[in-house]
Amino acid sequence: ANLLTEAGADRVLALDLHSLQSLGYFDIPVDHVYGQPVLLDFLASKGISNDIVVVSPDVGGVARARAFAKLLDDAPLAIIDKRRASHNVAEVMNVIGEVEGKIAVMVDDMIDTAGTITKGAEVLLDQGAKGVIACTTHAVFSDPAVERLSSGLFQEVIVTNSIPLKKEMIFPQLTILSVASLLGETIWRVHNSSSMHTLVHINK
Repeated sequence: ANLLTEAGADRVLALDLHSLQSLGYFDIPVDHVYGQPVLLDFLASKGISNDIVVVSPDVGGVARARAFAKLLDDAPLAIIDKRRASHNVAEVMNVIGEVEGKIAVMVDDMIDTAGTITKGAEVLLDQGAKGVIACTTHAVFSDPAVERLSSGLFQEVIVTNSIPLKKEMIFPQLTILSVASLLGETIWRVHNSSSMHTLVHINK
């Protein structure tokens, strides 16, 4: 935060920060927006809202998943209860909620190694889900994420272009959505001193 300020920045626009506590380190205005509207618009266009259950991959993501589900015509919500044995290694225990016969939409702010979301997909399919769609804003895709995500467990993996992906990271199930309009709209509203409410409160 201090480095950005010292470099001359007088305002920051952030997209889906992994830790909202980091906003407290800035001494300059920070506009924090969520990538959910982009993901929601795409899912709505698929016409599957009556056939899905929104799933939080862990207890910490429940608020995000609940907000996502509410905006998808109050879709049902499920939670994956997991225990992490060590850093970047997740052990899935069980599913809280009904997923049988539904398309499970797993929602998170980022996918790193895809360990958590892959184990979650395995359990959802074991519990009777007829398909799993992964939705995330930031496609970090550290090894072996691409291998895990393209293994056949996922019907589709939906990400935004907040992080440019190399050619070798593209696989058939991957859908990349642009956040250009979202960021452009945010910049326009800041410049014109317009209301930011619908952009910054989407996750509450």
